[in-house]
Amino acid sequence: MIDLRPFSSLGGENHGWLDAKHHFSFANYHDPARTSWGNLRVWNDDVIAPNTGFPPHPHRDMEIITYVREGAISHADNLGNSGRTEAGDVQVMSAGTGIAHSEWNKEDVETRIFQIWIIPTRTGEKPSWGARPFPKGERAGQFVTLASGFDGDGDALPIRTDARVVAATLKAGESADYPIGSDRRAYLVPATGAVEIEGVRVNARDGAAIRDVETIRVTALEDSELVLVDAA
Repeated sequence: MIDLRPFSSLGGENHGWLDAKHHFSFANYHDPARTSWGNLRVWNDDVIAPNTGFPPHPHRDMEIITYVREGAISHADNLGNSGRTEAGDVQVMSAGTGIAHSEWNKEDVETRIFQIWIIPTRTGEKPSWGARPFPKGERAGQFVTLASGFDGDGDALPIRTDARVVAATLKAGESADYPIGSDRRAYLVPATGAVEIEGVRVNARDGAAIRDVETIRVTALEDSELVLVDAA
């Protein structure tokens, strides 16, 4: 039901300006056992040095979610969108028929992000970008939906795929339930802290691939900040 993927087991490469760890096969890292988890294709744990970043480059047909763990990331694209997303907040880029963008750490400190790619179930649409703050108070003790491909998920940023990105902050000893459904998959990563799921300890930046369960109960062993993708 739970496949623990310790941070120490992740692939990756340190480029100097970028120290990247990959939960799934990406770039020069390939593991045939870790190519995707349902329609979740990429989960990169990136540490970006101050005043550096990703220069303009293109994407298409991918939902790209950036969750900022520390620092801030500044976005610009060829549609004229620009914005700065701070720690605890999220941005979504639907690459659609094609978009070129840059992501830059303009801060004087390291920026740490989770970069999450989900394969879209709707293609051929115009590209788009959006961001919004999600104060930690809203997700205290419970999971809150940050991005969603489903109607009725309130203020969540829209994505064009059968998936949700949710987050929670838990104090040590607190628990939160999340209904997955036995026909779906979840991938959970603590940004900070450590949690237990069905007797399995998941430390900060570890991955937990979860399936064949209706509902998971996550109990914080330490004060923790969690990100989870609910995937088809």
